[in-house]
Amino acid sequence: MYKARYYKADGKKGKARALPDAVFDGVVNESVMHQVVKAYLNNQRQGTSAAKTRSEVRGGSRKPWRQKGTGRARQGTIRAVQWEGGGRAFPPIPHSWRTRVPKKVRSLARRSALNDRAESDRVVLVDLPSMDAPKTRDLLGLMGAIELEGKTLILTNGQNQNIYLSARNLEQVEVMPFGEESVYDVLWANTVVIERSALDVGKETEKKAADADTEEDSDA
Repeated sequence: MYKARYYKADGKKGKARALPDAVFDGVVNESVMHQVVKAYLNNQRQGTSAAKTRSEVRGGSRKPWRQKGTGRARQGTIRAVQWEGGGRAFPPIPHSWRTRVPKKVRSLARRSALNDRAESDRVVLVDLPSMDAPKTRDLLGLMGAIELEGKTLILTNGQNQNIYLSARNLEQVEVMPFGEESVYDVLWANTVVIERSALDVGKETEKKAADADTEEDSDA
């Protein structure tokens, strides 16, 4: 069982808390994480790059000079790939880079990424302060008390608009609801900060997903 540092909303350190086994089960599968991160990056690509072949470039239908007797190399068209303004050999063609990853693989990769951070003591539990309005200074004060360095991923219990807006202009801080983070997001961050109340919700979600997978396997 992993344990994580715990901080109260005022930045004071509390007793270390155990992380739920439903999410932090100790499994770190690097090959699955690599597969899912590759799929994530592929899915960010638009696939709209394109270029023309020699047959698609306008002009060049007439032979530039006769075949023999000029002392120059024979040429069939000024739109060949070796000519300036000619077509391109093996050009990129618009297509989809979409890569599908099975749900169970995605779930395993996410748990593996979180376990990897927990093993290195880079998972922190906090009680996020309640904000009446977005205020970057208050969020920076909490992060300074926790002594966070480098890139930080803050996972909240559901949508927390004030925390999100407070961190929006911080270059190395990302905020999103717990459970919506991708493997890439977790591995991007040097430290993963999780709102303590979000773990209870996450624990129930993971348990339901595990029960559903068990039912599917038994039906098969």
